[in-house]
Amino acid sequence: MKEIRLFCPATIANLSCGFDVLGLCLDTIGDEMVVRKIVEKGIRISKIVGADLPFETEKNVAGVAAMAMVSGLDLDFGFEIDIYKNIKAGSGIGSSAASASGIVFGINELLGKPFSIKDLVPFAMEGEKLASGSAHADNVAPALLGGFVLIRSYNPLDIIRIESPEKLYATVIHPQIELKTSDARSVLKQNVTLKQAVIQCGNLGGLISGLYTEDYDLIGRSLQDEIVEPLRSMLIPGFDSVKTKALEAGALGGGISGSGPSIFALSKGKHTAEKVAKAMSKVYDEMNLKYEIHVSKINAGGIKTIKILN
Repeated sequence: MKEIRLFCPATIANLSCGFDVLGLCLDTIGDEMVVRKIVEKGIRISKIVGADLPFETEKNVAGVAAMAMVSGLDLDFGFEIDIYKNIKAGSGIGSSAASASGIVFGINELLGKPFSIKDLVPFAMEGEKLASGSAHADNVAPALLGGFVLIRSYNPLDIIRIESPEKLYATVIHPQIELKTSDARSVLKQNVTLKQAVIQCGNLGGLISGLYTEDYDLIGRSLQDEIVEPLRSMLIPGFDSVKTKALEAGALGGGISGSGPSIFALSKGKHTAEKVAKAMSKVYDEMNLKYEIHVSKINAGGIKTIKILN
């Protein structure tokens, strides 16, 4: 195998009550990436389409993740990367994670899969560290593994993949503003009250239980954030109205996607998810704020191979 072309999916992280420890993989939104073997050692980024991102390997999340992966390998060749960005940077649906997870997946395939998929997560996390200052896994893990992913522990890294209920759909609306993860993290408090912690733990446990048992009502009741959303929602235009209209249209629940500014809602069934999309869109239409909106089934497989060149 000399070259591989990949679909690198968008993701939703935090999922209200799962800050830095819970994420899901989307099916209809994502970047594409081509990874090929080259004679020269090292990592070279040769093409970036759709975004103004650095070509320098050490300044690009894909380059950093790739270097972390190959640094311990005795290779007499290198890799070249073409990146086709469809996920806008700062959108809150895992733009950096798509690049970081895509490159390590592609290199692993070209090397004959010496690493398991879970083994790739720490390498991809190094790309996330460059993007946000924090080596979190709640975007890269679902991008690689598909479905829902719980990061039970970061030290040591302990990742649990959870199947999505069959009828669960996500609606994501992205107001056309950029909100950097580092800026969104700067508004967070370093300490929470015992009451907040107890409520958040209950919601996280309820959400995980709802996913395993396909209890859609329990999923909806558990999509509540006591800690992060009250602080970050102030950075997102019309957040309260968008969320309220989504719930009125039949969404199970929703909140901030990742660090924002995208807002997500989960629904039972595609028809309801599309009604929710119309309701969310109407809010921004009335505000004369440009946006993108997506309706997606949960992606069970993660990164997808589009084409292989031997």
